Amino acid sequence: MSRFITTLIRLFIMLLLLAGLIAIWEQIRGSSALSRFRRDDSTVQHAVLREVTALGKLELVRYTFKDIVEHEQLNTFLPNANAILIVEGEATGCIDLTKIALADITTRSDSLTIRLPKPELCSWKINHDRSRVYDTRFSFLDDSQLVSDAYRQAERQIRQSALNGGILEQTRQNADRMLRPLLTRLSGQRVGVTFEK
Repeated sequence: MSRFITTLIRLFIMLLLLAGLIAIWEQIRGSSALSRFRRDDSTVQHAVLREVTALGKLELVRYTFKDIVEHEQLNTFLPNANAILIVEGEATGCIDLTKIALADITTRSDSLTIRLPKPELCSWKINHDRSRVYDTRFSFLDDSQLVSDAYRQAERQIRQSALNGGILEQTRQNADRMLRPLLTRLSGQRVGVTFEK
């Protein structure tokens, strides 16, 4: 009987040691995972101001596009690789007010005429948060380059679509519609708005 009790005590002590080792192992593993998580979660950033630029562009219209873009990369020996993107982007039309000189403003007794610079396409870009890759085929190892080229092509298409869609004419109309009443109120005179040819 005493031998049986001694064996039970030894077994009990062994189980306690084993449970203790497992608890220590879990704590070490958990703390190292936690420390890994903390390392990944912290970010150090040092921003350096490079340049300050004065802006004088008055944005007057923004076009938003949603398009499906298929880009094909020609290969010599392999099948042509292609990527299909669902893209959302925008283009902005503006007038650069820094180009206005005193010679562009003519006054008469009861009227004022201002000649504005030509409307221009200020910016065009892809909204990457709202765009995605739908499919890629035959890209093999160069998937990222194919997608990058497809996005560049999509950005060029956004620019061209904005120009074809009349963004410059819409910018001209909005400039006249917004600036004429403002200048009339400020000057107290009739105001005419013209544009550079």
